[in-house]
Amino acid sequence: MNEIKSEPVNFIQRIINEDNESGKWDNRVHTRFPPEPNGYLHIGHAKSICLNFGLAEKNRGKCNLRFDDTNPVKEDAEYVKSIIEDVKWLGFDWEDRLFYASDYFDQMHAYAIQLIEKGKAYVCDLSGDDIRNTRGTLKEPGTESPFRNRSVDENLNLFDRMKIGEFANSEKVLRAKINMSHPNLNMRDPVIYRILHASHHRTGDKWCIYPMYDWAHGLEDSIEQITHSICTLEFEDHRPLYNWYLEQLNAYHPQQIEFARLNLNFTIMSKRKLKQLVDENHVDGWDDPRMPTISGLRRRGYSPESIRNFAEDVGVTKRDSIIDVIRLENALREDLNKRAPRVMGVLDPLKVVITNYPEGETEMLEAINNPEDPSAGKRDIPFSRELYIERSDFMEDPPRKFFRLGPGREVRLRYAYFITCTDVIKNERGDVVELHCSYDPKTKGGSAPDGRKVRGTIHWVSAQHAVDAEIRLYDRLFLNENPDEGGEYIQNLNPDSCQTLSNSKLEPSLTIPDKCTYQFERNGYFIKDEKDSKQGKLVFNRAVSLRDSWAKIIKHNRV
Repeated sequence: MNEIKSEPVNFIQRIINEDNESGKWDNRVHTRFPPEPNGYLHIGHAKSICLNFGLAEKNRGKCNLRFDDTNPVKEDAEYVKSIIEDVKWLGFDWEDRLFYASDYFDQMHAYAIQLIEKGKAYVCDLSGDDIRNTRGTLKEPGTESPFRNRSVDENLNLFDRMKIGEFANSEKVLRAKINMSHPNLNMRDPVIYRILHASHHRTGDKWCIYPMYDWAHGLEDSIEQITHSICTLEFEDHRPLYNWYLEQLNAYHPQQIEFARLNLNFTIMSKRKLKQLVDENHVDGWDDPRMPTISGLRRRGYSPESIRNFAEDVGVTKRDSIIDVIRLENALREDLNKRAPRVMGVLDPLKVVITNYPEGETEMLEAINNPEDPSAGKRDIPFSRELYIERSDFMEDPPRKFFRLGPGREVRLRYAYFITCTDVIKNERGDVVELHCSYDPKTKGGSAPDGRKVRGTIHWVSAQHAVDAEIRLYDRLFLNENPDEGGEYIQNLNPDSCQTLSNSKLEPSLTIPDKCTYQFERNGYFIKDEKDSKQGKLVFNRAVSLRDSWAKIIKHNRV
């Protein structure tokens, strides 16, 4: 009997399976993805998106998209728009369940009053520094605030005056009354509300007090009837506080589950640091193709499928680890190899004149669009007397294992003919500017009737029909696997992270390119830059090379 292999199950799915077996949530699975709109989403968020929406889909449940917009000082409608676009682009649908923390501000305020009335919250006049200084340490208990024992009526009065804007920023806060000797520092009378006289992108100037994240997100989960509140590991120590708030309020109580966040080498994930890169013009905006943001990856040429496959490959664990960025790049290679159209593009052109080819003549040659996908069909490409080849495909004095073009050497032109270099033209500085070659008309299609073999095959573009383009070759944004190594991560920026080629030549099928990612044969995968391409000026970004040269460099350096 053949053994049936079961699909691997991560620890969160095992919890869900157990909950379903016990009937804990009436066989419901309801998750949420709750970003703060204080920056653009990055590849780490993509893992969380795939996890939350994926679990809901797998278990025939629901997943909400919710913005935790509790800090108007750092939030912006621009970030909201970008997040919505990113989640949609990844292929997920929240249907009619788009929510905001600000939707619940009135309800959160009512819950805060309820906590005060129970004697479980108080208004504190200590400054932020004083609160931190009296919090204690892991070894020492904290010190109770001198305002901790205010009466319920006084607290209600002061909290109402905070709400109507009577006090200045940070003059007072509302704190939970828990235990200043609790072994978990998060339980030592945490702040629930602070005063911020700032306009909110959705509520305007209605509020001048705003809830803290720990207070808000548990209540949001409760109000939305979430079953499994999935967070990253840094919130594990906050789970007792999450539970305490909901228990004190006798509110619907979801289960918080923590998993390891995604960490990539050669990459930073801090929104603060990414924002610094943008603000100080180290990169060209949040969607710079070198950025780990979803919008940056999209602009670089990544597909949503490759990112979803990467997230699945990385998996879900309870232990932090650093993932090699090569795995992300390989996920893209594997995806695009199957479906990216093949075209020919000469990045660094060297002119070739085929001296025995008829002047003024053009013929159309048949090329395969994707050898991995027969349904992709074929296309015609023009061939003429004058061509462009890659400068790196010619050497005047080639070494023994150089199987490309050289004086007296014969190579195969992809889909075309055998050519032999007969003459090398140089300028006054001695630079090679043009090659003269002869072709064998009997070798059309790439094979010789006499059976002679040619080891080298190179790509080309007809000079007469070539499309001019700017090509941007992107590399790692940082030089070190750990960008923070040695102190300031800015010092580890890679000065060669973007190389611009302004005189590249592409085959004419790319005059009006699709929005897909192409494979430029022998060069890598490229996508049209929709932001910088203009009428008469095409710009292409390299998504990833065909060969992982960086892996070889890293391996060599580790030896």
